[in-house]
Amino acid sequence: MTRMLCAALVVPALAVPACAADYAPIDCAKASSAAETVICGNYALGQAEARMATLYGIAMSLVAMGQRGAIGDAQRQWLKSRKACGADAACLKRAYAARIGQLTAVIDRIAANGPY
Repeated sequence: MTRMLCAALVVPALAVPACAADYAPIDCAKASSAAETVICGNYALGQAEARMATLYGIAMSLVAMGQRGAIGDAQRQWLKSRKACGADAACLKRAYAARIGQLTAVIDRIAANGPY
C-alpha cells in the first residue's frame, strides 16, 4: 500500500520519490551485511536507524526539487560509509550521529526560513 502511495507522489520530471518509504529502516529479517547485523542486534543503533530514516524522509519532502538530488546522493554515500564500518558498533554510532546531524541541519534551515 505504501509503495502505491509513493508511486503516486513521484515528481514526473525528476522521478524523485516524495516519501520516506524509499529509505525505510533496515529489514532485520533480510540483514545481509555485518553492519546491518550489528544494527539489528543493538537497540540504540536500531533506534538511530529509525530516526535517520525518518529525518531523511522529512528532509526529502521539505526541500525544493533541486536539492533532493544532493540529499539523495549524500544518503547513498553515507550508506557506503555505514557499510564500511562493518561490525564496529562505535563506528556505526559515529556514522549515525553525523548523518542525523546533517539531516537535522537541513530541516532546521528550512524551519528558520519559512514559508509561513
